[in-house]
Amino acid sequence: MKIRPVILCGGAGTRLWPNSKNHQAKQFINFGNWTLLGKTLERVKASIFDTPIISTNAKYLKQVKQHLKKHKIIKFKIVLEPAKRNTAPAILSTALIKDIPSEQPLMFLAADHLIEKVNLFNKAIKKYQKKLTQNNIFIFGIKPTIPSSEFGYFLTRNVKGNNKVSRFVEKPKEAKAKQIISKKGYWNSGMFYLRKDSIINNFKKYQPNIFRNCNKAVTKAKYKSNVYYLNKQAFTKATAKSFDYAILEKTKDINAIKLDIPWSDLGSWKEICKMYGKNKRHYFKNKNVFHRPWGSYVNLFNGKEFLIKELYVKPKGILSLQKHHHRAEHWVVTQGKPKITLNKKYFTMKPDETIFIPLGSIHRIENPYKKPVKIIEAQVGSILKETDIVRYQDVYGRVK
Repeated sequence: MKIRPVILCGGAGTRLWPNSKNHQAKQFINFGNWTLLGKTLERVKASIFDTPIISTNAKYLKQVKQHLKKHKIIKFKIVLEPAKRNTAPAILSTALIKDIPSEQPLMFLAADHLIEKVNLFNKAIKKYQKKLTQNNIFIFGIKPTIPSSEFGYFLTRNVKGNNKVSRFVEKPKEAKAKQIISKKGYWNSGMFYLRKDSIINNFKKYQPNIFRNCNKAVTKAKYKSNVYYLNKQAFTKATAKSFDYAILEKTKDINAIKLDIPWSDLGSWKEICKMYGKNKRHYFKNKNVFHRPWGSYVNLFNGKEFLIKELYVKPKGILSLQKHHHRAEHWVVTQGKPKITLNKKYFTMKPDETIFIPLGSIHRIENPYKKPVKIIEAQVGSILKETDIVRYQDVYGRVK
């Protein structure tokens, strides 16, 4: 029996757009002729997978269908959530649709993850298929590259050759993350792998309210053109809980699949800046290089309400002391040691360090050293033009 991929595609991605009412959900953002949902759809074309199921809502239905058409996926099912009830009701409702057999292996994937070395990822999925039972759950862990406070972690213990999850830690501070990593902890990727009957048995045991109401929502669902329209009255009565809180923190039968592959949820502009910095050769064009007295910058990608640049600050180069009315900025230093002014604070940054420049903040970059400085910058806002610069001081005489 092939594995049925289920793509969870209902998230809003509001963390990237705290000051915008017209933000795009992260899975649909065009990062340069590709989207995270598009990459996820391409991954599930692998031979180990059956036809995909997408769990989403009415707001995103049109965009989901556009992606399916663009990526030439003809056979699919869509389960439409009539209200936001978090991931537990979404996962259960998807598993309950009629055309999924009881022992069907289900691989739950987030629509907004960037996964590299897909062949290793798929091999792990196939390897552990025979170990799925009517009760157990497998979660995917990623070997940490840094002690990040942006991800959850888990610890494991060896039980008869299996990596049993012994503890979850939700987004710890950096010092705590270092301790967890020293104990061979892994990032919790938020991807789940289990059989349909395991989902049903766990929800019946630990979340009877969610099971009862989601079962009604699916039983009374309307089906049209490959889309299940869940019954709103029943679905909204299901308790709003995450799958982690509803099931994973209750059951004892959780196994870990540990992977050492490049992975990111691109959940912050810091991660997005790093992604563009790593792949800048794919975006670099000579016509997008602009020279300034302090050095130069190149526009790597101009998206919807965001612009990615690489700044090159020559030795002794000093940008103007400035602010912006319509944009905030996120910087990741990739080379050198820039001296930063942010309002009334002064400090020096090092490679791989990041900083957020809030809208309206007075700021400056200086390079007092003999080696060049390089910074990947994400501008986020409604106006992303050079005209949105208010200069207070400038050593090159550009203050009007």
